[in-house]
Amino acid sequence: MSDRGDEGKDLARRELVSLEVEVVSSADPTLAGMKGIVVDETKNTFKIRSASGDKVVPKKITVFRFTLPSGKKVMLAGRALCLRPEDRLAG
Repeated sequence: MSDRGDEGKDLARRELVSLEVEVVSSADPTLAGMKGIVVDETKNTFKIRSASGDKVVPKKITVFRFTLPSGKKVMLAGRALCLRPEDRLAG
């Protein structure tokens, strides 16, 4: 598993919708451990589809672990992603 490193920087500049994600930690304890697929993104939130349905998760207070298509896992603080997706991708 990768920590952050260069892959974390690259992850902040790529499309995140459709990636597998896990909430590693959050200021909202009800979110910790949640796993699913990113199905939508706004400046401040991800919508994650899990076995129990869709949940909107705030980026700013959450640490995520994304699984890349290669299978590598990258952990990233959500506050690093608090931009409109189109602005973050243009980065």
